[in-house]
Amino acid sequence: MQKETVINNRTLLVNRSKKARWVKQFHTNKYLLLLFLPCLLYYILFKYVPIFGIVISFKDYNLFKGIWASEWVGFKYYTMFFNNPDFYKLLRNTLLIGLYKLLFEFPAPIIMALLLNELRNQMFKRFVQTVSYLPHFISNVVVAGMVTLFLSPSFGIVNKVIAFLGFKPINFMVMPELFRSIYVSSEIWQHLGWSAIIYLAAITAIDPQLYEAAEMDGANRWKKAIHVTVPGILPVIVILFILNVGQVLEIGFEKVFLLYNAATYETADIISTYVYRTGIVQGNFSYAAAIDLFTGLISLVFLTSANYLSRKFSDESLW
Repeated sequence: MQKETVINNRTLLVNRSKKARWVKQFHTNKYLLLLFLPCLLYYILFKYVPIFGIVISFKDYNLFKGIWASEWVGFKYYTMFFNNPDFYKLLRNTLLIGLYKLLFEFPAPIIMALLLNELRNQMFKRFVQTVSYLPHFISNVVVAGMVTLFLSPSFGIVNKVIAFLGFKPINFMVMPELFRSIYVSSEIWQHLGWSAIIYLAAITAIDPQLYEAAEMDGANRWKKAIHVTVPGILPVIVILFILNVGQVLEIGFEKVFLLYNAATYETADIISTYVYRTGIVQGNFSYAAAIDLFTGLISLVFLTSANYLSRKFSDESLW
């Protein structure tokens, strides 16, 4: 009996000690937690609460009956999507655009950060950084309008250069084979400078003594960048690469919707635009929810696979 009492008292003291540490940490970091609160509320309201709506992908959802009163249909809408004649075209277009972004857009800010790090004129460096950041703050509507204007066959600056060189103007925006290149190029231009910020921050954390040691060994600026800077930011590169792999199918809807047209559906129509047409335009919410959930599950598979391979072949991973 006394032994049990001693154990209970020890457990009580441990719990009180843990509680006291939590209270102390809360008071110490209360301002940081207050700054984190809006981010937490955002994810709760817009990421976790909407998960409840996944159930409509298994129901024949009726807006007037509500979610629970609607008829349960199981995997009907998933089967409908897989049997859709456009399924493979949508999946192919989404995968190709996502892979092109991963292949061309992902390395661009890394190269940009390495080049900026080599600049010795600080005023020019700040100017380049500021100019490269600005497109990120331009809305997709404006960017799409600029792309359409620049590539216009009648008064676009690109076609004026082509005409000056003696060639016929090209109507870029109605050529399906050029849509992916136009989209990815606009993405690189818009987000290049902003995405380079995290790599520049990682470069500043590299020990300067490593550069001094490399210089003493006879390394020039190129070799220092390859053998010191790149390995120094490699953990950041790996983590961001894993996150980007998980977003291969989650292509931004807005810009594709603003840039594509009936002439470019063959290569421009992706899963998110199809979800918009079926869910918002046609009002088939259950079908749209099923497609969106399918996309999310495939993205989860990509993310976990990339993390597993990274953990297996290197020391860096998300978890």
